[in-house]
Amino acid sequence: RPESNELSLAIFYGRDGARLSHSHQSQYHYVLQTLTLWREVLHDMFMLWHKADQDLLARNNRYRLVDTGQGLNRVQRCPNVSKSIHAVLHRTQKSCSGWVGSSVVHLGDHNVPNALMFIDKYNQIALILNPIVRCLEYVEAAARGNINPSVTKYITDTFGDPIHLLKLILADFFRSAFDGSGADNFFDAGSCIDGRLTSAWNWCSQIEKKCYFPVFLLSGFVGFNGAPESY
Repeated sequence: RPESNELSLAIFYGRDGARLSHSHQSQYHYVLQTLTLWREVLHDMFMLWHKADQDLLARNNRYRLVDTGQGLNRVQRCPNVSKSIHAVLHRTQKSCSGWVGSSVVHLGDHNVPNALMFIDKYNQIALILNPIVRCLEYVEAAARGNINPSVTKYITDTFGDPIHLLKLILADFFRSAFDGSGADNFFDAGSCIDGRLTSAWNWCSQIEKKCYFPVFLLSGFVGFNGAPESY
């Protein structure tokens, strides 16, 4: 259960751009399942990349040049990647108690035109999560008194204390980065497997508007597309 209304993960369709309606408990499981799936995808990324090469280079797997709404793209079937990612998804679902949201994986359509776009999309998970983890570690260091006392005082005066700020950042991320937003319609975002990443990127695009954004900057944040060595 949430400690307070401020830290509740509940989201409602139409409020703050959300396209989903989940209770606090449902959203907790939705986010946990999504992060578990992302972990499994990254663990199997080498295998998925290998399957993507097979799909892209198969002589009998022709492509069509199509305007997908994001420019002209090669739309091509992804049978090997599809089989592999559905195996990863099934494994994740078995490890979770129930499943919240859709299990649709977009491949070979206007959302994810080909296997290369699939790999590029899921390679961005680390670009999203690493800066957040770095900021959280910075706030934890403030709680231990291991950073500049002036920064710790700023955090305490503005947010109450570092631990509360930690919870505030996580609660906002778990709500707003997993609310089905980020596209023009429910089919392109929503709760489908790819829509979860779309929502996360939508949250990233609004980071400058967050009350805690100065703390991100203090932690060394340079952007979600920064060079990996920056993190």
